[in-house]
Formats: sequence, structure tokens, C-alpha cells
Amino acid sequence: MPLSLTKEQRAKVVDSLQRFADGHLDQEMSDLQAGAFLDYILKEIAPFAYNQGVEDAQKSLLRFSEDLSGSCFEEPMTYWDERGATRVVRRKP
Repeated sequence: MPLSLTKEQRAKVVDSLQRFADGHLDQEMSDLQAGAFLDYILKEIAPFAYNQGVEDAQKSLLRFSEDLSGSCFEEPMTYWDERGATRVVRRKP
């Protein structure tokens, strides 16, 4: 899934790349050069970060779903219990 940026986001990133090149590489970059460099980064490097994000989200969802009954548990048969007057979702005992 290719990463796409809005015009505003792209303009900000191009400006950031130009400032980085000027400040750290002592090299001026035109808008065209910075845009081409950004296209390269989005095509070649961004998929690593994207895939890592998907993997991290998957691991997080799996951990949550494995402990779903422990994460959300409501005690049954509390109508007559004074503590049951307010419904509280808590961890399973």
C-alpha cells in the first residue's frame, strides 16, 4: 500500500528535506531535487516503517484479544447485591 501525502504535507516534507540538506550536508536542494528525494524515500524506505507499524498493531491486537476475558469482565447475578447497584466492568478474578 503506497504512502500518499496531501499537497500540504508534501510541501512541508520537501521544505524539511531542503533545510536538512542545507544544515547538515552543506548542500542546497531545489524543490525538484527534494521532491525526487522524497519520492525515493516513500518508494524505497517508507515500506519498512509501514510494515513495522502493521506488525506492531497486529501484535498489540493479538495480545489484547488473548486476554479479552481478563480485560473486560462483568460479574453476573448482582441485582440483589448492594455493590451491584452500579455496573462496573473489571478484570476477571
